[in-house]
Amino acid sequence: MNSVTPREKEITRVTWIGSIVNFVLVVLKFVAGIVGHSAAMVADAVHSLSDFVTDIIVIVFVRISGKPEDESHDYGHGKYETLATAIIGLILLFVGVGILYNGAKSVMEALGGKALGEPSIWALVVAGASILLKELLYRYTIYKNRRLESQALVANAWHHRSDALSSIGTFIGIGGAIILGDRWRILDPIAAIVVSIFIMKVAIELLKPCVDELLERSLPADTEADIMNVILSFDEVSAPHHLRTRRIGNHIAIEVHIRMRGDMTLHDAHLVTQNIESVLKQKFGDKTHIGIHMEPEK
Repeated sequence: MNSVTPREKEITRVTWIGSIVNFVLVVLKFVAGIVGHSAAMVADAVHSLSDFVTDIIVIVFVRISGKPEDESHDYGHGKYETLATAIIGLILLFVGVGILYNGAKSVMEALGGKALGEPSIWALVVAGASILLKELLYRYTIYKNRRLESQALVANAWHHRSDALSSIGTFIGIGGAIILGDRWRILDPIAAIVVSIFIMKVAIELLKPCVDELLERSLPADTEADIMNVILSFDEVSAPHHLRTRRIGNHIAIEVHIRMRGDMTLHDAHLVTQNIESVLKQKFGDKTHIGIHMEPEK
């Protein structure tokens, strides 16, 4: 059985802290939304519920992604973390669409003459508490990720931020409906619609790099240029070509052809490639996959 790395333990600990806060907020928001007659608060509760679910996804998938290569995964399990990020993005997207639909439905009903329930002060207080707690969780998670460098943790941090944005919209909508009176209760579902747009934007921003990786998109041009500069820094090497790069979760893969003098011994040529690999791993991480194909100079 594979031991848990310190990185995995820290990611799991950060995520558990967020999940505990999320669970408390889910309960408070559902109660406040139902008792306080606030559609925006119920939508916010659903968003927090999705946040709690994604916490569990991160805990499970980060553990899997930390496993080394095996017979069925020659390149390791790094893409499980990418999969976790994609799942979080999809959940956010569906939640955003759902909130948009429900908010639009309530607005249309209000414009058609249906009386909306008056939100309570209790719902307003819970919305304010959610803004504070979720923004703190976002900043804490981003701070920890500076060292941990986890795609899934970044995705989860932005899920915290999107929940804080959701609660800001909810706070404004509920506050406006309470202060301005019956005619302005429509602000509650309008706030839900505005929040849904923020949520869907974050979801798309999370999904795009996941799709790029799963479709084997090459690394950015400046990164590939850095790789070429490292290779060309060795005097024995000339004409590097057929460079192929891609991401594997939080790590990268590099494959390249290089030319060296045809009269070099196999031992010396192998030593050069080892040194190239060592420098590349120092620059891009110990788990960087590197494949170097040697050819004689023309």
